[in-house]
Amino acid sequence: MIDLYYWPTPNGHKITLFLEEAGLPYTIRRVDIGAGEQFAPEYLAISPNNKMPAIVDHDPPGGGAPLSVFESGAILFYLARKSGKFIATDPRGTVTCLEWLFWQMGGLGPMTGQYGHFTVYAPEKIPYAIERYTREARRLLGVLDKRLLGREYICGNDYTIADMACYPWISPYDKAPLDLTEFEQVRRWQATIRARPATARAYAQGDFRQPQGAMGEAERAILFGDKTSA
Repeated sequence: MIDLYYWPTPNGHKITLFLEEAGLPYTIRRVDIGAGEQFAPEYLAISPNNKMPAIVDHDPPGGGAPLSVFESGAILFYLARKSGKFIATDPRGTVTCLEWLFWQMGGLGPMTGQYGHFTVYAPEKIPYAIERYTREARRLLGVLDKRLLGREYICGNDYTIADMACYPWISPYDKAPLDLTEFEQVRRWQATIRARPATARAYAQGDFRQPQGAMGEAERAILFGDKTSA
């Protein structure tokens, strides 16, 4: 059994996508990041960077004590290795999958996240920041669009953890949707993943958040500032 420490954010969705596709048994442990539960000592013991998600695997490969894993990309890689699913087994295929997994972790996620912060959550509108991160998010969508040309999924014909990592970060902000009109391949790929039954199950875990952008000053301080000021 796997305990998934979860809140329904793009990074949280990555892990439910994998677990539902792989059919691994898991239990959701809610971590209300708006209430500061990510700073609880018991959570920091498994996720020292106070970010969500994290997992605790009570049946790790090789046996022994339960194994905790934090960082969504590391969790996806761990689960793929544990289950033998959704990652190539040959060295070249593995490298390709990891390249695009790390591309999401280092680029698509952070840049789209900054776009969302400055367009949805920031207490004041800063045109330079909005323009900068809009431009960078669109550049990254263009990179992905070119990669998907002639491929069903990012790594070819097989659905992998690279797709699971990227999918939740394609225009995730309801209050500031990115225009995907020019990214034909991204739209086709997105629709293909959306139609998978496991995707519907993953996203049906429940949305416990307030609507995007609707938060008080205490919650804003916890999420974006010094938690001691909440």
